[in-house]
Amino acid sequence: MAEFIRRWNTLTQKQKYIVFSGIGFLVLSMVGVGVVVSGMMKPKVVENNTTTIAEDKVAIDGDLPVSEEKIENASPLSGEQCDNYAQRPIAVMMAGDVVARPLSGLSQADIVVEMPVITGSVTRLMGVFVCNLPQEVGSVRSARHDYISLIRGWDAIYVHWGGSHFALNELKTGKRYTGEDLGKVPDIDAISSSGPFFRKSTVPAPHNGFVSLPKIIDTAKSRDYRLTTDIDGYKFQSTSQVNAEKADAQNGTLYVGFATAYATKWEYNKDTNSYTRYWYGKKDVDRGNNNADITPKNIVVLRASSRQIEGQYNEVSIYGKGEGKIYHNGKEKTITWKKDGFKDMLRFYDADGKEVALVPGQTFIEVIEPGQSLTWELN
Repeated sequence: MAEFIRRWNTLTQKQKYIVFSGIGFLVLSMVGVGVVVSGMMKPKVVENNTTTIAEDKVAIDGDLPVSEEKIENASPLSGEQCDNYAQRPIAVMMAGDVVARPLSGLSQADIVVEMPVITGSVTRLMGVFVCNLPQEVGSVRSARHDYISLIRGWDAIYVHWGGSHFALNELKTGKRYTGEDLGKVPDIDAISSSGPFFRKSTVPAPHNGFVSLPKIIDTAKSRDYRLTTDIDGYKFQSTSQVNAEKADAQNGTLYVGFATAYATKWEYNKDTNSYTRYWYGKKDVDRGNNNADITPKNIVVLRASSRQIEGQYNEVSIYGKGEGKIYHNGKEKTITWKKDGFKDMLRFYDADGKEVALVPGQTFIEVIEPGQSLTWELN
């Protein structure tokens, strides 16, 4: 050490600077090597121009790989990429009546909800659109207040043809019929907004009303409705999760026990990993989309009681939480559905309390009474 100090004192300032620079370069080089080694130990990250997939472990003893997939420019309701992924959802009330079938637009919705409008009997549907804006959706029917609560959670613009006085009053004042002031929901009613709506002579009245969603966008712009959304949507499975989960799947049939003419059957096809809809024994198709089959990737069946109000209007208890099942990748899973408040989004959780990740694609939500039948059979 004494020899080092003696030699150090003989150096000029310039020579001392050179020595310091060399030591600094050596230290930085060692740090760089550490970063490279550390990076080699981190989870592998694969990037492309559409998704980022990070896998932090592989399957062990048959477990699924733990993976997350961030899908850029995708609908928050379907997880599918599209140009107008940030479009505010458009929710359209649709008929369930036999004479109105087949409906137009069902195959193109991100989410479809089917709930009873008479306890244990007639159902009505609502299509929620983000990625696709069909020129023909319908038949369009009247608003119901329990659907408005779902719309609030999805931040949607509500499209309807008239409505119950409970629903119309809530849309006008923002107040639910039980007194809660929840704020107004943007809506477009055919009775006061003729531009986007039209009738078809081939469909019997009052089921012959239809709507053009591109024209709905024009009407919404004229009313200064917000047309984009930043809602925290659903979670979606990565491609590796989907492939791993459906690997041992078998074709099967799901029977949803709506009453008589509203009974629904779903045929699962492993090759397409989708469920084909049958309505009262007949394959359901999309009248407005060249009679395309209705083939969602997820079927969610929720149990919720309902009650008649004033003898003609129904209220479905789609608030709080309840039991349900989800069908995707050829599997049946028990879930708990939750909707904490009238303005919260409807969500689905597994037995461990974790939010269920959906398969990217359309989700069809069926709401049945606690006592109605539900059967899943492998073919």
